[in-house]
Amino acid sequence: MQITKLFGYLLISSFILIGCSDDDDNTLVSNALQANNKKPLGSSANDLLSATNFNSLTIEIVAVQGFEPTSQAIQGFREFLQDRLFKPDGVTITQRSIPSSGKAPFSIEEVAEIENTTRTLFNKEDDITVYVYFADGSKENDTNEQVTLGSAYLNTSIVIYEGTLRALSIRPNSPSLSAIETATLNHEFSHLLGLVNLGTPLQSEHEDPDASNHCNVSNCLMEAAIEFGSGMMGMGNVIPELDAQCIADLQANGGK
Repeated sequence: MQITKLFGYLLISSFILIGCSDDDDNTLVSNALQANNKKPLGSSANDLLSATNFNSLTIEIVAVQGFEPTSQAIQGFREFLQDRLFKPDGVTITQRSIPSSGKAPFSIEEVAEIENTTRTLFNKEDDITVYVYFADGSKENDTNEQVTLGSAYLNTSIVIYEGTLRALSIRPNSPSLSAIETATLNHEFSHLLGLVNLGTPLQSEHEDPDASNHCNVSNCLMEAAIEFGSGMMGMGNVIPELDAQCIADLQANGGK
């Protein structure tokens, strides 16, 4: 089974959101804690992979009403995390729905603003948190030939363009929605884990010279084409997996 061939280039935005406040001490403490979750992409790779500083992981999934991920995708995502991360106290995935922002199509800056107003969980004690927003639309500048399925944009922040995923899933001979969601979640989270050459050092030369921070191994989860749907061509509902070189990178940085 195939989906229509789509090409594009992922904008992996790495920027720090900095603010100041005249509020009371509790607010200042809260801002300081939040700052740990608003660092450049890839900078928390070891913290996510290992148990050195954090024994558990909490995923906060916030979805626009009517654009929630499938239960199969959440289960596949959980299994991926359990296979790759050392978190002896486990992985928790929380989900809730919110009204539409009405901002689609989205810029990364708009997504970051939505996170600022909807994220409620931040690193605490030995628990590291990741925010995932399921948007009711597409990324700005998408075209009929070039679309983005998701973006990792800070050290613990991901957006999934669920509107785009659903549009792809109804095309003739396309993979199921749950397969596309799972592949996109796993791919974007792997960018948080520092792949490829994005905070997790390379153990071998496998970064695609034509697509930074992606793998040059055909059919690897981190192949750039996966980001845009074309990498799932011919795979039906089989979820792409990390190739041996990507796994070796993660293992050298504290992962499984």
